[in-house]
Amino acid sequence: MKVTRLTDIPAQPPGSAGPRRVAIGTFDGVHMGHREVIRGNDTVLTFDPHPQVVINPDGAPKLVMPFSIKRDVIAGLGVEELVVIPFDREFASRSAEDFVDQVLVRQLGAVSVSVGENFRFGRRARGTSEFLAARPEFETRVVPLVEVAGETVSSSQIRGLVSAGEVMKAAEFLGGPFLMDGEVAHGDKRGRELGMPTANLVPDDLLVSPGHGVYAAWALGYPAAVNVGVRPMFATGRGLLVEAHLIDFSGDLYGQTLRVAFLDRLRGEKRFESVEALKEQMRLDVEQARRICAGAE
Repeated sequence: MKVTRLTDIPAQPPGSAGPRRVAIGTFDGVHMGHREVIRGNDTVLTFDPHPQVVINPDGAPKLVMPFSIKRDVIAGLGVEELVVIPFDREFASRSAEDFVDQVLVRQLGAVSVSVGENFRFGRRARGTSEFLAARPEFETRVVPLVEVAGETVSSSQIRGLVSAGEVMKAAEFLGGPFLMDGEVAHGDKRGRELGMPTANLVPDDLLVSPGHGVYAAWALGYPAAVNVGVRPMFATGRGLLVEAHLIDFSGDLYGQTLRVAFLDRLRGEKRFESVEALKEQMRLDVEQARRICAGAE
């Protein structure tokens, strides 16, 4: 998939650019509703950063995924081109008419446009799906909200599920496991001392993280037991940490970017009576994670 910044696409006379079949949205999470908007289109037009981060930074929600994961998930849907709008206050000030005339018609040469029914765009969010449908230059497909198991799919709903540790249910709405990226950082070697070395990731505070607990996951193609929390057994002075024990893996991951795919929550985080009790529970966690991952292959 080709990734292009909108600022690198020159404006051309109407009818000269493209043709592109364009799906438009922020697509945070690339969930089942987003996938329906994207289906059948060769181009996805999205924003980075998320518009709310620019328009309402104090009230912006934590994101389901960073751009790197969003890019890769969209690529997996068979899209040919991802066009990224570098969203800033100047772009936010553009009118809905200008967005259609300059971006969709003159830069992208859209012959069809696909949006969700609640998509809004342009200054003061005055652009609507009805506004798009009234334009003669392209066909407009408006996708109704998608339901899974009788519930409407939304990014806010998925944020709530992930924060509560319900990663298995979140996966039903995402269309795949909840993913987290992070650079492997040096820790205090506590896992190694306990016989289970871990790759430590410090979560980005701008992104949603799974609720405190232990999870079965995949990482680098290996089954993993992953602890998300503050390690109540030890006074570490650290904040939230994601510790992934890659089962049957040996090697040095420091400085590398590790992607973790969360499958299921095994238990909550707790304080144990002794280090030996903790080690026994860790052994049980690893075996349970191994079984869950084997069943998910």
